[in-house]
Parts: sequence; C-alpha cells; structure tokens
Amino acid sequence: MPIAVDIDVMLARRKMSVGELADRVGITPANLAVLKNGRAKAVRFATLAALCEVLECQPGDLLRWEAEEAVDAAGG
Repeated sequence: MPIAVDIDVMLARRKMSVGELADRVGITPANLAVLKNGRAKAVRFATLAALCEVLECQPGDLLRWEAEEAVDAAGG
C-alpha cells in the first residue's frame, strides 16, 4: 500500500509504549498494532485526531505517501 504509517517513530520520540498510547487514545492494543504495522485499510478521523493529540504531532507525522514503485522495489 502506498500509505506508510510512522506511529512507531512517534512512539520512540515520545518514549511511549504501544499499550500506553492505546489506553490514552481509547483503542485496543491489537487495533493500534494493526494500524501501526500498516495492515489497516482505513482510519477514522476521530482516531487520527486522538493519536495526534496524545502524541502532540500532525497527521503528516504519522502518515506519508510512498510511490508504488518504491514499495514494489522494497519488496512490499
């Protein structure tokens, strides 16, 4: 998928665990893992807003577009 998710980068910058983020955002750790690992097909704006609020970041800090060629060349 050409949308890459960088939640793990922001977690590391904030020194926060997946469990803590999930708890503060109000989603299950399993659902956060699906999103974090790029397996989600969609994300609600309310969830994205909550992630940004807790991580004190912008949506662009969590999501980025990658060209299909780059994904294919990387084996994705």
